[in-house]
Amino acid sequence: MKNKYKDDVDENGYPLDKGYLEVGLPSMLQESIDKMKVTNQLIKEGKQCLDWDCDWCMLNSNINIFEVEGIISSEQAWYLREKYLGMKREDNIG
Repeated sequence: MKNKYKDDVDENGYPLDKGYLEVGLPSMLQESIDKMKVTNQLIKEGKQCLDWDCDWCMLNSNINIFEVEGIISSEQAWYLREKYLGMKREDNIG
């Protein structure tokens, strides 16, 4: 029988939809993500957002803290950085 979900996974069998990496995050991290979502939406709508840099730094800091503490995986941390902060893993190599 052909795998009907073949197109839903990558070459290693992991889901292409990485939303599962956002499930069960610590509340402090989730709050930072939610704030960044609002900030990003305001910017997308062309509205002025004076707190963007503070929100960006707070989320980045929280991601780093929870990654270093082993509360979230490096995979989760990079997923969140790419999705909400616009970072690319290659940017950090050097």
